[in-house]
Amino acid sequence: MRPQTEYYKDKLQQGLYYQDFVMEQLYKAGIPLLSYSSKEYQHLVGENMAGIEIKNDTRYKETGNIYIETSEKSNELNEFYVPSGIYRNDNTWLYLIGDFKTIFVFSKKQLILLDKSSKLTKIVKRNPATSKGFLLPVIEAEKSYAIKIIKI
Repeated sequence: MRPQTEYYKDKLQQGLYYQDFVMEQLYKAGIPLLSYSSKEYQHLVGENMAGIEIKNDTRYKETGNIYIETSEKSNELNEFYVPSGIYRNDNTWLYLIGDFKTIFVFSKKQLILLDKSSKLTKIVKRNPATSKGFLLPVIEAEKSYAIKIIKI
């Protein structure tokens, strides 16, 4: 495997900061979330004991779509993508995604079903080519798919 790019490292740091922010918001709502610190636990079990995946989407307001990741690679020069996001084989059952003003809560199972249907999904690659996923229109997320929407 090739080394991680600076882009990947920057995105990882932004994601960790956002994860801390969301954990603080959940704690205020009476939901304490205990994250695993080691990469080994994160890969074997999941991001945290509660089975909640947290993702930051900084562009959903601009694009009108929420980006749901399905696979990734740490460097665009790596040959293969690995399952990630909703397809990670871990304890995740809830998928939280948003920005510092709005957090969308989805069922991981429902997002997988949505991805497998041809109803709303469109496969996209992010640039640089380190992530694949699909776009969920915010209007549809608000109307039909989000279990809860948390406004900060």
